[in-house]
Amino acid sequence: MSDKPKILIVDDEFNTREALVRFFKRRYETCAAPDGLAAIELLQKEHFDLVLTDLRMPGADGMQVLGAANAAGTSAIVLTAYGSIGDAVKAVKLGAFDFVSKPIKLDVLDQMVQSALGQGKTLPAKMAESAPAVSLPDFVAPPSADDPMSKVFETARAVATSRASVLLSGESGTGKEVVANFIHRESRRQGAFVPVHCAALTATILESELFGYEKGAFTGATERRIGKFEAADGGTIFLDEVGEIDAATQVKLLRVLETRSFERVGGIETIHSDFRLVAATNRNLRAMVDAGSFREDLYYRLSVINLELPPLRERPDAIPDLLNYFASCFARENGKPEPHFTREAMELLTHAAWPGNIRELRNCVESMVVLSPTSQLNVDAIPKNVVSGTPRKAALATLDLHETEDSLIEKALAECNGNRTRAAEKLGISRRTLLRRLAEKKTK
Repeated sequence: MSDKPKILIVDDEFNTREALVRFFKRRYETCAAPDGLAAIELLQKEHFDLVLTDLRMPGADGMQVLGAANAAGTSAIVLTAYGSIGDAVKAVKLGAFDFVSKPIKLDVLDQMVQSALGQGKTLPAKMAESAPAVSLPDFVAPPSADDPMSKVFETARAVATSRASVLLSGESGTGKEVVANFIHRESRRQGAFVPVHCAALTATILESELFGYEKGAFTGATERRIGKFEAADGGTIFLDEVGEIDAATQVKLLRVLETRSFERVGGIETIHSDFRLVAATNRNLRAMVDAGSFREDLYYRLSVINLELPPLRERPDAIPDLLNYFASCFARENGKPEPHFTREAMELLTHAAWPGNIRELRNCVESMVVLSPTSQLNVDAIPKNVVSGTPRKAALATLDLHETEDSLIEKALAECNGNRTRAAEKLGISRRTLLRRLAEKKTK
């Protein structure tokens, strides 16, 4: 058995893949994979010290390869011709050691590989299982027993091993993708976790992304490409912002959920896929059904299990724990000493509005940890937009605080044209709380 470090090189471009193999095989044991799915399979079977992966590939992309590398406790470097600051940040947050844009400068990449291998980031599999999941997107601290979020995770764990579709509802930034990842991990399914952000894609592109396409199906389709449902065979597909899907795609999605089969765009072959579906939305799908903008039969297919994630304003006692958890995670990621918040900073952050929920809080803490010259996180380190933000429940300031509670609710509903979700936001309460108050009002 070779004592050389073992590197897995993943790229769907043959010339790039072979050039990297030739360059690195002089000093390392190398293995190549032509796409993300092949790489994920190799990572599940063999031990590697480092992964070099392209970002944009058919089937499973580089971000999914990163997820498999993280699960195996292996460092990874992302290579891409589509480099941008956004991609770089996302790759690093997903656990990448670093990020390199094509065309690749081999001397720069060589130094990066040496640094990644020398840093000893590779963990034994047993250690990787118990290591904190600091590289997951939008990660959250383990909730305490009295945190409303603990009930969400309890239910998610209970349903994880079933085949039932799960619908996650809640405001943006409450951790829906985290819960979807959690369900996938707890399900013990061997396939990949395949996320699809529906709101970011046009109807035509979304159809191609979901179902794939055949060569020649449309202008620019120079080769066959498998879709996300096919890539999720044996795993989990996560449809984020499912309420943004257009009517025509809703029909096709319903068929896929009913039959677990579909055809690629421009193809006639029926593809079968054993996927588990988790969907998420920050919209009220039930109201959309009533308004005729979302299919009722699809709604019931998606929401066999319905989990509502609470906004951060309904979890005030969890905020200090979240702040300390994120601070510790980002300090470790950036090689900084264990940080601590001053009393004033902790008090200000605990009473901030956090309209962006956990995602906003996490980004705030990361900024503080990265930019603070010391381990003490004080008020001066807090981003200005957070300091000047509206305190929790201060949305009521736009209304007459001397009016009765019922009058406040009536006024908010009138100003929002009867939209209960927007009225609840204006009042600084959850929609569920508003519905309960309206029900109580009827019984008076």
